[in-house]
Amino acid sequence: MNDPHDTLSDLHLARLAARDERAFETLVRTHAPVVHRLAASLVGPGAADDIVQEVFIAAHKALKGFRGEASLSTWLHRITLNACHKALGARQAVPLEDTPEPHAPHDPARAGEQAQVRERLARALAQLPPDQREAVALRELSGLDYAEIAALTGAELGTVKSRINRGRAALRALLTRAGVTP
Repeated sequence: MNDPHDTLSDLHLARLAARDERAFETLVRTHAPVVHRLAASLVGPGAADDIVQEVFIAAHKALKGFRGEASLSTWLHRITLNACHKALGARQAVPLEDTPEPHAPHDPARAGEQAQVRERLARALAQLPPDQREAVALRELSGLDYAEIAALTGAELGTVKSRINRGRAALRALLTRAGVTP
């Protein structure tokens, strides 16, 4: 049976989730994968699980005050970035580990190749300066546009574009040196 909350807009879902646990569960189910991807790109997948939990606990507490000035997704990204920055302040960044591809048929040879590429990408991403790593992760992993990233990070639009361009160039060079051909 389908959850009726699945068809609500993010704003309506957020308002309902402030007082309805089933709506909150739908909100988590909908947004947790994106939150996890962003957190994993910044702090590593082991710590990302803790970050996701922290993000949704913080979101649940703050939902009553959510007014929809920013999209729910942008609001959750901001909470995620804050949680990642807090975690990174306490320790060094941890590279991404292998994460399985969802809904992909299992091919051991292909899975091994993908794991190697992900490992090299994780190492390369971890070598970027934090501002570039954050901007690239928000763009490439979370799919945010430049204006959303600027609003989320508080950086000027030109600065965001520059960080993403420099980050992509650095990733390209790092991955080429690591044997991953573009």
